[in-house]
Amino acid sequence: MARRTKEDALATRDALLDAAERVFGRRGVARTSLAEIAEDAGLTRGAVYWHFKDKADLFTAMMDRVTLPLDASMARLAEVERDPLIQLLERVHEAVVVIATDERTRRVLEIGCLMVEQVAEMGSLRDREVQKQRLGIQMLTQSIQRAADYHRVTLPAPSETLAHGLYGLAHGLVVQWLLDRSFDLRTTTLTAVDAYLSGLGFDLSQARAQCTAHNQG
Repeated sequence: MARRTKEDALATRDALLDAAERVFGRRGVARTSLAEIAEDAGLTRGAVYWHFKDKADLFTAMMDRVTLPLDASMARLAEVERDPLIQLLERVHEAVVVIATDERTRRVLEIGCLMVEQVAEMGSLRDREVQKQRLGIQMLTQSIQRAADYHRVTLPAPSETLAHGLYGLAHGLVVQWLLDRSFDLRTTTLTAVDAYLSGLGFDLSQARAQCTAHNQG
């Protein structure tokens, strides 16, 4: 009975998150009420407040369903037993393929990037996203520096500055694609990242070949 109750609770939570995706996608985040999400899910407001303390908490859980796996993939940049340049190329490839092919990931990122108005009730989310961005840039900084040391490349600027540039390049292409999917996100992003890293002095010919073989394996 306890297991059934836990499974029911998880099913209710998932139903609310699914409803949040639908309603946020239709109305935007600021104009959506918890009552509307509960109604779309066929549940009560009490069910919403049982699982989430407020709309920001619900929104965060909705985003985490798709962003945590992407974050986990990027966190693997810290692996030390492999060529850090190949690791970087593989992590970028994994992330961009998921974004381009997974419908839920695309839908939720579209809400998070394009439909969150800057209002007081969502203020905590801004701070959270800033921290996640800083962590991502920190991981990229370490990855670029490790790749430079591994391949004996003299970087043209501090690794943190270059990490900001690479993060902005990839993030900007994703946002552009969410607005207008008239180009191939995977091909464009990988080509742009290759050009960026080549401009830093990396020879990508062998690394890209190994990365391609890994992704096709």
